[in-house]
Amino acid sequence: MKSSWKALIWIAVSELFALSLWFSASVTAPELINLWGAGPETEAWLSASVPIGFVIGSFASAYFGLADRYNPRIIFAVSATLGAGFNGLILLSEGTWSGMTLRILTGMTLAGVYPTAVKILSLWFPKRRGLAIGILIAALTLGSSLPHFIALFFSALQWQWIILSSSVLAVLSAGIIYFILDDPPVATRNTPFSFSLLKKVRQNRPVMLANYGYFGHMWELYAMWTWLPVFLAASFQSHTGTVSPVLLAFCSFLTIGIAGAAGSVGGGWLADKIGRSSLTILSMGISSACALSIGFTYAQPLWVTLTLSFIWGVFVISDSAQFSAGVTEFAESDYVGTALTFQMCVGFLITIFSINLIPYMQKLLGWEWVFSILAIGPLLGMLSMVKFKSYEVIKKKQPEHISKQA
Repeated sequence: MKSSWKALIWIAVSELFALSLWFSASVTAPELINLWGAGPETEAWLSASVPIGFVIGSFASAYFGLADRYNPRIIFAVSATLGAGFNGLILLSEGTWSGMTLRILTGMTLAGVYPTAVKILSLWFPKRRGLAIGILIAALTLGSSLPHFIALFFSALQWQWIILSSSVLAVLSAGIIYFILDDPPVATRNTPFSFSLLKKVRQNRPVMLANYGYFGHMWELYAMWTWLPVFLAASFQSHTGTVSPVLLAFCSFLTIGIAGAAGSVGGGWLADKIGRSSLTILSMGISSACALSIGFTYAQPLWVTLTLSFIWGVFVISDSAQFSAGVTEFAESDYVGTALTFQMCVGFLITIFSINLIPYMQKLLGWEWVFSILAIGPLLGMLSMVKFKSYEVIKKKQPEHISKQA
């Protein structure tokens, strides 16, 4: 096995384990809300608080150039270990504010995990990394849904085991990255974040089109991951009158984790074949159609709801890696780091709004229509990527003459 693919396996496994921290509290939300004596709105903020921390951590890391000043493996290992600690402290929290603070801190540490893993992977795969990035996104997706999988085994026990398990997995991920993974054979030029370069990012038309596509993608993605399990529980309950916790955990892991992993790997492979813009347009088209139609399966037989949910799970994530790749293709080297930081931070800020919007709109529209709101993001994203494709075509025809400042 080539060393690069061996490295990919270790990076992906580490990413899978560490990202279990993201939704660990969301899966145990009913128990935490009851423990804290909080209101139902707390459930949304348990999920939204993590991207808040992620944005803060991503911005701080990029601004101070931590991944450029220090070995990325050390950044990953320290971040995963700290994340495990903050996640575990949830067990000792006695109220909403302390719990939310710990979730924000967990999100900040994850900013040292996912972007750092992408950086490490890019050093191992300097060219044709579509499939490799797809596998990494698959690991992220499986990791994000891993608490649902853990719940399959601990649903009959105390909820604390789910929290503890995700913390243990995060510590294991730190050990893999620090003790097993080798340093990549090449290094890249540092491209830290700079406020002064944001103007160049905004003036670069294809870069901003890729950003707009990503923003539409993110409007849908994390809100879908957060609320699809709740929708499945309500739908199954309405159809059968009862819902098994084990069945719900399995269906959630299947439609988010397994479907998402398949979509990520398939999307990375297909992007290398048909082009990233074509892949994003296809993915967002199918994903928006699922968001518009999933409500019609409410209270229908389980297999009907589960089939469409699985398709949605595949295509909601299959294009995720291509937007940052689009930025790196058209951004000049002196501000590509700023452009990527801008894309990621704004994208995750958007998730905070869509995650919190769904429960309010569900009360007004019902489960039958509420997810149609999420279709707005990919539909607008498609329009941006159609325009982006024209720049991609020109670049392929005239690679030596095209200006990155189009």
